[in-house]
Amino acid sequence: MDLEEKKKKVKERPLPRHVALIMDGNARWAERNKVSKAEAYLQGINRAWEAVLLCEELGIEFLTLYAFSKENWRRPPEEVENLMRLFEDFLKKWRDEILRHPLRVKLLGDVDDLPPTVRTLLLETIALTESKRGTTVNLALSYSGRWEILQAVRKIANQVKEGTLLPEEINELLFPKFLLTGDTPDPDLLIRTSGEKRVSNFLLWQLAYTELYFTEILWPDFTQDEFLNAILDYQNRERRFGMTRDQIKKERL
Repeated sequence: MDLEEKKKKVKERPLPRHVALIMDGNARWAERNKVSKAEAYLQGINRAWEAVLLCEELGIEFLTLYAFSKENWRRPPEEVENLMRLFEDFLKKWRDEILRHPLRVKLLGDVDDLPPTVRTLLLETIALTESKRGTTVNLALSYSGRWEILQAVRKIANQVKEGTLLPEEINELLFPKFLLTGDTPDPDLLIRTSGEKRVSNFLLWQLAYTELYFTEILWPDFTQDEFLNAILDYQNRERRFGMTRDQIKKERL
């Protein structure tokens, strides 16, 4: 089945509203292909853009890309500097291309951690795309699931302290509104490349009922064709959210 046929097949069944991607395996790809990590990360950025374009074409409403975790700041300084330079170059060179599409860019992460130039370019891009109504691309940059939850807890604690929120009002419907994804549905599908089978401190609250898809393919080799394979796999699953199969059937009637 070629790419266009596979796209057509995917469109025949309900699509995930929100896909999250852990883009793993860049360093191993560099080692396997005997190239620098910078070249691998550049290839990875190209794959990320292809994923964005595919989501736009299919009509997937939200795509969240785990680009750089808070833990990644512990990496060798030279590697971190190269990554930040790549982010900066991408935002400079690709912003006009981004603006040609109905994409909305948002940041999930600690903007204060980012180098000034990256922070400025990213915030400008977010502002320029704020009114767009196409696919929302969430960039998880300097992000940590535990950090996000703690930020939410602090906001809630402050409101309780100020008397604007009662402890008994805190529930599973209210809490997500304090997260960075407060206006975004939870991911329907999480894809992680490179064969690792863990969520690595990513969207810890939001992934409670997300379908998980793990592949051995390294991120720089994760083509649109492979992305479609993940969606097809998702479409063949039955999501029950704690209910029985009979209950699900009745709901569909």
